[in-house]
Amino acid sequence: MTQIKRSISADFALFSIAFVWALNFTVIKASLAEIDPYSFNAIRFVLASAFIWIVIAQKKAWFRVKRSDWRILIPLGLTGNLIYQWLFIVGIDLTLAANAAVMLGTIPIWVALFSHFFSMEALNRMKVMGVILAFTGLVLIVFFGKDPISFGSQTFLGDISILAAAAVWGLFTIFSKQFLTRYTPLQFSAFMTSTGAVSLILIAIPFAAPTDWANVSILAWSGVFYSGLLAIGLAYIIWNKGIMEVGAVRTATYQNLVPVLGLAFGVILLGESLEWLQYLGSAVVIGGILITRYGKFKN
Repeated sequence: MTQIKRSISADFALFSIAFVWALNFTVIKASLAEIDPYSFNAIRFVLASAFIWIVIAQKKAWFRVKRSDWRILIPLGLTGNLIYQWLFIVGIDLTLAANAAVMLGTIPIWVALFSHFFSMEALNRMKVMGVILAFTGLVLIVFFGKDPISFGSQTFLGDISILAAAAVWGLFTIFSKQFLTRYTPLQFSAFMTSTGAVSLILIAIPFAAPTDWANVSILAWSGVFYSGLLAIGLAYIIWNKGIMEVGAVRTATYQNLVPVLGLAFGVILLGESLEWLQYLGSAVVIGGILITRYGKFKN
């Protein structure tokens, strides 16, 4: 009975985090109206890193990074927490929150492609079908918006930036697995968020001056704390705990809720509206993600 309760508790926590991540797109979009994206990113990562280190201190889970790991962990940390975060925050500033939610929902697609490319896990016919379907949906989202598409249009650049961010995170994910056998998820998260905090602060310094900090609203600051403490700090801990308690496969299924909920929040809370072909594209992307995630056809 205890095991059943633990499983139900883990499922509820994972659903809550999927909800937090989905709402995060809308929260960030609203906060970026008052805070420049680079400062926003830096502050939220400082909050997330501090939160995780406090948890480590409470659990007395101190650790030492092996000398041989530094040469890989630093570039990996910069990939997942500098390059990814730069593409993500710039992208969401330039496109709709609804678009960003669906684009970032393609992370399982990129994980599947890179795993196949680096000979970690081969794609079968069903998963290939899912990949093709997902990218067909992305074409509908990017090219059939209200405004004419051009390489200089903001939404186009934002969509491409978010899509690139999803690809970078997919690459980061597959190369992170080897280190989760040497460090606990909490320890690995502490190292990664710290790397992100330091690098993002350095990037943000030249861009901080134009923001009118004295007049930033409580609502915008609430968005910073929401995104830093909940969407990064607490989410990392719950997600990794879910992997340990209910397994990686069951945990990963909750990521499929993010693009669906994120699309809904962008439309409902921010009043964003998509063309009908973009709604169709969103549905096609989500279908492609599910097929790629659960495809069982043999090669």
